[in-house]
Amino acid sequence: MGIVLKDIQAVLPRDGQDMVCQTDIYLQDDRIVGIGEEPEGFCEERVIDGKGRLVIPGLINAHTHSYMAIMRNVADDLTFEDWLFGHIEPIEDKLEPEDAYWGACLAILEMMKSGTTCFSDMQMHIHQTSRAVSESGMRAVISRGLVGSGSNEAGQVRLKEAYEEQEAWKDCPRLTFFLGPHAPYSCDEDFQKIVAQEAARNHMGVHIHLSESVNEVENIRKQYGVSPIALAQRAGLFEGLAAAAHCVHVDDEDMDILKKCQVSVITNPASNMKLGNGFAPVPDMLAKGINVCIGTDGAASNNALNMFHEMNLLALIHKGNRQKADCVSAREIFRMATIQGAKALGMEQETGSIQVGKKADLAVLNLNTPSMMPGNDLLAGLCYSANGSEVELVIIDGKVTMENGKVLTMDEERVYAEVSRICRRLKMTKA
Repeated sequence: MGIVLKDIQAVLPRDGQDMVCQTDIYLQDDRIVGIGEEPEGFCEERVIDGKGRLVIPGLINAHTHSYMAIMRNVADDLTFEDWLFGHIEPIEDKLEPEDAYWGACLAILEMMKSGTTCFSDMQMHIHQTSRAVSESGMRAVISRGLVGSGSNEAGQVRLKEAYEEQEAWKDCPRLTFFLGPHAPYSCDEDFQKIVAQEAARNHMGVHIHLSESVNEVENIRKQYGVSPIALAQRAGLFEGLAAAAHCVHVDDEDMDILKKCQVSVITNPASNMKLGNGFAPVPDMLAKGINVCIGTDGAASNNALNMFHEMNLLALIHKGNRQKADCVSAREIFRMATIQGAKALGMEQETGSIQVGKKADLAVLNLNTPSMMPGNDLLAGLCYSANGSEVELVIIDGKVTMENGKVLTMDEERVYAEVSRICRRLKMTKA
């Protein structure tokens, strides 16, 4: 389908750096085919009025657990260990596969309505997130969460499930797959080695939680004599494409490993603060040249999946924590939410910026809103004043999936009804 975004007030950014004002964008099928000038042979089928609108690359949520949307606001004001082992894991043990599907649907609704066009998910129930992604038109990278000890049967079963899901959904062009060893406290070194070998053999990326809490780091050092990051390197998990979520409690040696091995760090500021885990040293990572991107984590620990909220927090916490207003800029943060997220997922040649030849994954914001007026610096506005409600249209893979605030590919009322039913069954609803 040929779509023209006509008379756009601003496009930000065109190549990850520069803003273009008063222009048109031409989309053909799933690609951007022209910016400014109509490409030869273009067949116009729909014109979208871009007056007073800002077009940005769709945001990339590089770390979340979509099924956890049904656990929003059920385990709050708790220590990390009490939150995870005392509350979340017992709920997870009661989940049925269909519950994970409706949780993923709810998560996708929230993300799409706030301008996210791609997310990287670590999940438990195979096929459910993939099904939700396929039906909704969203783009995603799926990692089956892997837990295991050595070559025990449980770990092998989960690996088998990961491959089954990849095979079942291989024909969906918006789905790709990583292997997801959960964390060093749930995957021992021998199992990490097995996952690393599998990732290399199948040319798959790795998605893992690392160095999230003080207790994790201390316990891993006691058990293995090295940090969680050094352990993952020793096990071979960093030999190929790798993305590490959190990396809150890291030292210079850890950061040198991440840089040397070209591991992308996914910072999750809201989740890390809410669980009392602290702040990842993002300014130091940027100074070392580490590819840093942004995730929300799951709604059980955030409790939102809004990347604008995450960008705002990330912009502010480091300035306040370091008492240095220029330690991280709006431009750097926006790149973390777009092209650097795409790089972490091995997709930087396909999405993450608005360029001819790339996928048509776009979010259109209404600039005639209080939060974006006056439009003195639109990039600053995205990080410091926008809240996601400004997003009025989303295009993923060249198809309009959300318009005028309504998701066109999903039955919102059905999703809300099913999620409410699940929460009542699991006795999570207090109202």
